[in-house]
Amino acid sequence: MVTLASAIEIVEQLPTEQQDMLLEIVRKRQIERRRDEIAENAREAIAAYRAGELKACSAEEAIAKLQSELDLPE
Repeated sequence: MVTLASAIEIVEQLPTEQQDMLLEIVRKRQIERRRDEIAENAREAIAAYRAGELKACSAEEAIAKLQSELDLPE
């Protein structure tokens, strides 16, 4: 298994241009994984709504519910 420290050591041996390319590739892959996660969450929410497990509410109602669940001051 590669440790973070060993990965950093390997990356530091690359020329600066390749380090920049690597950073860009990693960032783009992170963005794509996050998009996939958001899309999956949306599919699950739509399915739950269609199954009657969720009800529509206003933004204000949703925010109030989140605040109460997180115990945040309004």
